[in-house]
Amino acid sequence: MINVFQPQLGEEELAAVKEVFESNWLGHGPRTKEFEAGFAEHIGVGPEHTLFINSCTAGLFLAMELLGLGEGDEVVLPSVSFVAAANAVAGSGARPVFCDVEPRTLNPTAEHIEGAITERTRAVIVLHYGGYPGDIERIAALCRARGIPLVEDAACAVASRAGGRAVGTFGDIALWSFDAMKILVTGDGGMLYVKDPELARRARRLAYHGLEQSSGFAGAKVSHRWWELDVRDFARRVIGNDLTAAIGTVQLGKLPEFVRRRARAVELYNSELAGVPGLVLPPALPEGHETSHYFYWVQMSAAIRDEVAAELYASGIYTTFRYPPLHRVPAYGADLELPDAEQAAERTLCLPLHHGLQDAEVREVATALRKAVASRS
Repeated sequence: MINVFQPQLGEEELAAVKEVFESNWLGHGPRTKEFEAGFAEHIGVGPEHTLFINSCTAGLFLAMELLGLGEGDEVVLPSVSFVAAANAVAGSGARPVFCDVEPRTLNPTAEHIEGAITERTRAVIVLHYGGYPGDIERIAALCRARGIPLVEDAACAVASRAGGRAVGTFGDIALWSFDAMKILVTGDGGMLYVKDPELARRARRLAYHGLEQSSGFAGAKVSHRWWELDVRDFARRVIGNDLTAAIGTVQLGKLPEFVRRRARAVELYNSELAGVPGLVLPPALPEGHETSHYFYWVQMSAAIRDEVAAELYASGIYTTFRYPPLHRVPAYGADLELPDAEQAAERTLCLPLHHGLQDAEVREVATALRKAVASRS
């Protein structure tokens, strides 16, 4: 089966894990700090603003807590987004307010966001679909003008940039995902960025039981009773560990090559699928934008999309659609129509794209897709 997602791990990652084993320190420690610092440098911020956590989802829930959201508050987010974002909002007691998206990029524009803002809006969450930065500059400017915190769900955008600036640093809080289906993988894990220094310090407390001092070893340097507790917040444990951080540091070093190989697959898809009747390819990036190439999506008539996916699956090619519109999920109680999100959900198909994908496999996918579409035209 040619998979949609597939991590690439090797001897370097095994060697890094072996070193952690030999150190006999598996938890949150020096390799975690090394990974945080390396990622901070990657996005162009100070290491005090980044925190390695056990998942991007945990980070989204933590972000809602940092913003103090609760009953009566509203958070605007695109309907085409991962369920974790809406769950984090609803789990805080606030109400997710879904907005439409641009049908080709599947990202919201500033106008989409602005149309959903009310006097109860306390935050905006944006997803960078497939790694495309989207309208992030204008959305960030809108949020600043309105005094509304902006959370960037950059799970798909680990190497995306807009105007030379790393995606994730336009807003107040950002999250990246390193799960087994992402570009940079640690098995499970994520990175949290918090712009405000004091809020970043509070994030560290909230990520580890609300303790001001997370380590007895560190506490011994400043107190003769280092085992006593200093609890500032009622919190949980969502920090990462040295095992997964060691893998992450190796993967971070490989990230430019990963993105280059994914870009090669995208170029080949574009060449192989250009001009196919009834098939629409991803839109070109605006000038100054760079993508991580997380998704490669095509669009076709809704009447044939599911049949095409089934034919590809039968021939050993796995495809999917990410992400089904959240305003259709009954649990969120949204009673509205978002025509472009709904149309995109019926017409879009994500093809295999990962940095282990061989040119021959790209051509195999393209050939099978051309055949499946042509037979239904």
